[in-house]
Amino acid sequence: MEFGIVFGNLSLLSNSRLSLEASEYARDMGKYKQFHEQIFHAYFTEALDIGSVINLCDAANRSGLDPADMMNALNDHRYQPRLEEAKKEALKISLTGVPTFIFNGNHKIVGAQSISVFSDILDQLK
Repeated sequence: MEFGIVFGNLSLLSNSRLSLEASEYARDMGKYKQFHEQIFHAYFTEALDIGSVINLCDAANRSGLDPADMMNALNDHRYQPRLEEAKKEALKISLTGVPTFIFNGNHKIVGAQSISVFSDILDQLK
């Protein structure tokens, strides 16, 4: 609770593909941050399936987005090419986990790491 994040009893692994597409819709609508926070809360705090259309529409509504318009975007798959391009870029840099932090193009931190790991990398970059 040090950072104000409450984790629920997460017992499922969602297929996040639709939530990634919905996030791109939110980005185009200028509501990415709000939507991202809602999806993060739904998954990690409420332990909800973020691959569920119902949960995505609820997150969209709470973010100030039009759920019906978002569903139209998801149904016509308009964000799949953008996600495919991001996937190609990830493969180019050997991205293997989330989160990944890249410093100066060649120092990489993968996964949730302690502050000391970040400090060590930043010290190397001085």
